[in-house]
Amino acid sequence: MSVLTKSQATELHKAMIGYLSLLNASKCVAVLQEELQLKEPLPNEKVKKYARILERKWTKVSMLQKQIIRLELEKDRLQSQLESSSKAMTRPNRDPDKWLPSDPAYTLESHRAAVTCIAFHPMYSTLASGSEDCTIKIWDWENGELERTLKGHSRSVTDLDFGGQKGNELLASSSDDLTIKIWDPTNDYTNIRTLSGHDRCVTAVRFLRSGGNRLVSASRDASIRIWDVATGYCTRTIYSHGDWICSLSPSIDGRYLVTGGRGQAATIWDVASGEARSFLRGHDNHIECCVFAPPASYKYLAALGGLKVVPSVGGHAEFVATGARDNSVNLWDVRGRLIKTLIGHDSWVRDLTFHPGGRYLLSVGDDCTVRCWDLSQNGRLVKTIDKAHRRFVNCIRWAPELINPEANEGKCATIGLRCVVGTASADGGIRIFK
Repeated sequence: MSVLTKSQATELHKAMIGYLSLLNASKCVAVLQEELQLKEPLPNEKVKKYARILERKWTKVSMLQKQIIRLELEKDRLQSQLESSSKAMTRPNRDPDKWLPSDPAYTLESHRAAVTCIAFHPMYSTLASGSEDCTIKIWDWENGELERTLKGHSRSVTDLDFGGQKGNELLASSSDDLTIKIWDPTNDYTNIRTLSGHDRCVTAVRFLRSGGNRLVSASRDASIRIWDVATGYCTRTIYSHGDWICSLSPSIDGRYLVTGGRGQAATIWDVASGEARSFLRGHDNHIECCVFAPPASYKYLAALGGLKVVPSVGGHAEFVATGARDNSVNLWDVRGRLIKTLIGHDSWVRDLTFHPGGRYLLSVGDDCTVRCWDLSQNGRLVKTIDKAHRRFVNCIRWAPELINPEANEGKCATIGLRCVVGTASADGGIRIFK
């Protein structure tokens, strides 16, 4: 019994007659009309109307089948990435809150010049790297394979960040060519938007908060710009009193920014008002990097600062770490009070990252080392990886906590810490520690 309605069956019969007429199969048309008990043959104008319908339908079905196969393969690939990522989480024989990088698992090499920046995808085992060779490369850090190379910038890529709405994450890149580019990982990393407005090299770019559509950038033109990624418009410009900026970090909630650059003071900004909230003065040379401490570090930093009451973990901008060309790392509270100076690097400190568990701070620099500082032991240097790279170490990133993509709003989405660290160097390589 046919599942078609009477009108659908009539349209199908007409399409069949039209297709057979197109093939000049007049005998088949006559037999079909007799079997279908059609009293009158279709007029010529109707035959022409229905002649190509079956061909078009068949072509569409074939295209849809190919698309279904492609989507199934993509689903399997993403599922495999998610399963691979989970291997780097908590393991039975080690405590992720105490894990620190040791020997690199492997080195990723393909760039033809210094690697300036890296960024981990928030969900998958994907790492993006930017270089002075003007390219961005996309890697699978789980197996060390290069997946693709993105070309679009005309000068050095200075910074990278993944962000945007959950499930539709984007990659943002900044460059010495004065632009910021937005790339869509779900569409073969197509460059979907280019943001222009800075007058000099764009030195830093970050999504303002997780899951949001706002982007913040800093430049040697001494300005901070906030962008709406959906429209590409600059919604606010903040000027930093004439000092160019080389590093920028937003607080977890996106309400505050900390910046540092050509000058001996870092600045904390209120995003809503655009006003400077406090100045962190204490370095003897230009500041190369700055970052807000995660709430997990508050109890250790509060003890270092002699505070009797630990700030609430609901406050997302309580402490800051900065690194500078004076070879030191400074720890601050947000009111500008210097808590502790960490001495150990033999050259400029280039980048910083906090352990997600909160106990450790990791730093890298021009002395080719990775240094691990224990905040629970008065900031003591507890581990040094000498010769982490052959040349200056420009960047260090800790893979973000693995997120459950099926978690509903308001429910715990975190699956666990990923014990994965990446570093990038002027030697053109990226090293993965896991």
